[in-house]
Order: sequence, then structure tokens, then C-alpha cells
Amino acid sequence: MRGYFAIGVDGISKAMNLGNLLRSAHAFGASFFFTINAQVKLADAASDTSAASGHLPVYQFKSVTDFRLPQGCQLVGVEITEDAIQLPSFRHPLRAAYVFGSERMSLSEPVLARCVHVVRIPTRFSINVGMAGAILMYDRLVSLGQFRERPVRPGGPAVSGTELPPPHRWGPPIMRRKGR
Repeated sequence: MRGYFAIGVDGISKAMNLGNLLRSAHAFGASFFFTINAQVKLADAASDTSAASGHLPVYQFKSVTDFRLPQGCQLVGVEITEDAIQLPSFRHPLRAAYVFGSERMSLSEPVLARCVHVVRIPTRFSINVGMAGAILMYDRLVSLGQFRERPVRPGGPAVSGTELPPPHRWGPPIMRRKGR
């Protein structure tokens, strides 16, 4: 899959949710994880059974004014707002950092103001932040991954010859002589 993504939370207050989201980010191949104004310590996130913080960078920002992203990375808020884009209709940026609100509150206004896009998962009501993160990362994987089209009939692909071409392999540079 091309590009990269990060997962983060704004004001998270439950260690179990922090650990679940961190573990899911690790499982789905996030490039880094971040917290803004976290109310719990990373060390208390016992539900991170994959020890994700030892396998991907974790950045902890005390406030939104300290928050930084790599150049060209778009901040995408995941929030239930009137103008949010429904996740199934959203085209994921190649370089994105997704930020979720805390359990009791929504994304803070300063964080929401920095978001380039705001998406919402089409559920009847708010769901657990760890579950929301897994749904979003799965949607990104399906949208940007190199998977075959889904078959028309239930089940897996039945027609042979529809496999993806092998990944491109880079060769040595081609040098041309001047004057030819």
C-alpha cells in the first residue's frame, strides 16, 4: 500500500481504550501513534498486548499548540458532526493522521479546527474509540490496498486469471550517453 498513516487521540482518559487503539494501530501497520492532552499514561495501557510502543513511534503532545505532523500529512478528524463526510464515501489521503476524541467528549475545538477533513462512521450512536479506530483502519486498508474487486456473487473470486500483477521491481538506473 502506498503512503502512510498515523492514529491519534485527543484527551483520552481511559487506559484500556488507549491500549486497544494503540494495539490496533500496530496491527494495521500505522507509521506512528500520537496523543494530544492525554489524561492517562502510556504505561497504564495494559490492553496493548502487542507492546506496540516498542514497535512504532509514539508521540505525546501536551496540547494542540505543541502538536506537529510531517510535511504533507493531512489531519483527519473522526467525529459525529453535521458536515462530516460519511466514511464509505471518503477518499483517504495517501499521507494521513487520523485523530479521535476522548471517550466522554468530542474532539476539542482547537483540534477540530486543524483538521483538513472530518469523517464519521455511519452508526446510530457513538461507539468505543478502539472499535472506531479499527473500523477506520480497515476502511483505509480496503480503499487503498491492492485487492481484487469483490465478486458479484457471494463468496470469493471464482474466475481464475483475475489475480493482481506482481509488484513492480525497481532495476538499476538507465544511463544514456550524451551525443547520441
